[in-house]
Amino acid sequence: MKRVVAILGSLLFLVVAPGMVAGAGPWWISGWRMHPPFLGLSVFRVIGAGLIVLGVPAILDSFARFALQGLGTPAPILPPEHLVVTGLYRFVRNPMYVGVLSVIVGQGLLLGSAGVLEYGGVVWLVFYLFVLGYEEPTLRRTFGAEYENFRAHVPRWIPHLRPWRGQ
Repeated sequence: MKRVVAILGSLLFLVVAPGMVAGAGPWWISGWRMHPPFLGLSVFRVIGAGLIVLGVPAILDSFARFALQGLGTPAPILPPEHLVVTGLYRFVRNPMYVGVLSVIVGQGLLLGSAGVLEYGGVVWLVFYLFVLGYEEPTLRRTFGAEYENFRAHVPRWIPHLRPWRGQ
């Protein structure tokens, strides 16, 4: 796939998928209105803001790597030609999903919205089922031993503190 098509496709998918899931979904639930912090502790707002600050760059970096290194998009209809194992992918196999969930949970904590946190739980379940039922089997078929090596060394959801350096 040509790099320009990969970049444009990734940008479009960025707006459609994470934009809707991590942006519009929490907004529809909360209207982005502030409620009292959970347990009356402002520290939850600080944690929420931190999760958003960490999540947004993780999403953007992942999309950029799919387009520039993978020469594809995260969308199943325009998959990458190359397995992406650099950047945040050296710490966790699914930094895009982790980033989206970080932004959703961050909004829930920042806004004091139990509804947004519940929504985050549903989104995580959908991601989990998609990864197990479609994404991992597809990556195994497409990239074979390269993916199996990556999978054996990099955790699915909870990042390692030290990056994987192998290939």
